[in-house]
Amino acid sequence: MRPGGQPLTVSAGRGALRESTHRVHAVVADAAGHIVGSWGDAGRPTVLRSAAKPFQTLPLVADGAADHFGFSEREIALCCGSHNSEEAHLAAARSMLAKAGVEEALLVCGPHPPLRRERERELAAAGTPLTSIMSNCSGKHAGMLALSAFHSWPLEGYEHPAHPVQLRMRRELARWARCDPRAIPSAVDGCGVPTFAIPLRDLAGAMARLVVAAEGGGAPGRVIGAMVSHPFMVAGTGRLCTRLVEVERGRVLAKTGAEGVYAAADRERGLGVAVKVEDGAWRAAAPALLAVLARAGILSPGSTRALAEHAQPPLTNTVGDVVGRLAVDP
Repeated sequence: MRPGGQPLTVSAGRGALRESTHRVHAVVADAAGHIVGSWGDAGRPTVLRSAAKPFQTLPLVADGAADHFGFSEREIALCCGSHNSEEAHLAAARSMLAKAGVEEALLVCGPHPPLRRERERELAAAGTPLTSIMSNCSGKHAGMLALSAFHSWPLEGYEHPAHPVQLRMRRELARWARCDPRAIPSAVDGCGVPTFAIPLRDLAGAMARLVVAAEGGGAPGRVIGAMVSHPFMVAGTGRLCTRLVEVERGRVLAKTGAEGVYAAADRERGLGVAVKVEDGAWRAAAPALLAVLARAGILSPGSTRALAEHAQPPLTNTVGDVVGRLAVDP
């Protein structure tokens, strides 16, 4: 690793031609906040999007709502996830709502096509209408509604920044990022609830602190344990957040966010990782994350080969022929 330097670049090669390039900023930090490796701007303000979900899930467990409603580890993992809308994901989200006595109609995340193309085609072929439960964020929203129900907070309007559940989320993130919650900028996420921005180095430090704290059990141990015990619920078939945990046997975990964001952690060494693709290109995020993990010595031998479809994703044409690949430049 190096203490600092130029951003990484992920290039799209079409045949022998280099067609496009994405700049990437990345940080590796320990639980004390010390930067042990960085590429580009470690202090770059970064909108976390779904990479914040593990921190947003902590209050559900810490406050006692998960135990009160009898949520399973699989359901806790779904709260941390950006899922594929596969049947297991939908069943878990509906189960959480039923246990909390909350109507599905209260979900404000809105529908969108599944993140996995094959699942999108399957639902379209069956004529299945898209509903809010199919949002990749429905687990997080079910958790927010359950937390509101547990505290007797209003269920309607839970997406508003001033709602108690959103203020609770903000305080929790600030605690792990070691910053003033009042100083964290926020905006509206794609699923309608607030999303927060913190420097990239603070996200890496927060991830390191979370996995170190998880070794002592409590809410961090429950949340991280759920993610690594049930990685399918965090993403789903073919997705890197699931495959990385499987390949690394729970030693390494990752959580993606929209606009080219990744948060990851090495549980064994107590390191956190944060990645941001400068132009927001999601296609460049997975190759960038795997390159950072490899250069930081976090990936196990053979993992890059096992995750080759994510490390160097193929580019295909309209008939499915592979015409190029994405790859991190040396």
